[in-house]
Amino acid sequence: FTGIFTVVDPLGAVPLFVAMTGGLDEASRRRIAARACTAAAIILTVFSLAGGLLFKALGITLPAFKLAGGILLLLMAVDMLRAQPSRTRSSPEETSEGREDIAIFPLATPLLAGPGSVATAMVFMGRSTAWWQAIPVIGAVLLTAAISYGLLRGSALIDRLLGRTGMNVLNRVMGLILAAIAMQFVLDGLAGAFPSLLGAAHA
Repeated sequence: FTGIFTVVDPLGAVPLFVAMTGGLDEASRRRIAARACTAAAIILTVFSLAGGLLFKALGITLPAFKLAGGILLLLMAVDMLRAQPSRTRSSPEETSEGREDIAIFPLATPLLAGPGSVATAMVFMGRSTAWWQAIPVIGAVLLTAAISYGLLRGSALIDRLLGRTGMNVLNRVMGLILAAIAMQFVLDGLAGAFPSLLGAAHA
């Protein structure tokens, strides 16, 4: 849950949500938040469950995906540590183009269910060896979506209480956690791709 929640980073979506829904009434804001979080949960769940089939169809190994996902997460973490919007999640062009249906684009994807969160969910699901081990991953996705909805619903209050400085501090803390998760993905990928090399290094 910690890994998925940190990568989804709903707190990072609060300022954008406030800016894009500033002229709407409370009922409209609530509907947009619900649609965005529901769509993000569906996207992450589908990619989690279909990840194995996608790997086989494209000839991608799990270590390779871990390495790619780790590098991508590390780029996101650096932006979070610098309190800057990450272009790996969404670009200004994508944000400006999404005003007609901001719940799906850019809020649900790529802001909440972006490449980093999809990669994280797929890697966690790839570690499971039995069907029941997929339950914690799906549960973490659904719990993250529920908390994200609560944060977006209270986005105006959160933004007012914490202010820009408080939001930046939270982003930096979560960025540090995300950097550690990214490096763990990279190490796991290297261990899977070069087991003999890492074994010699430990020896």
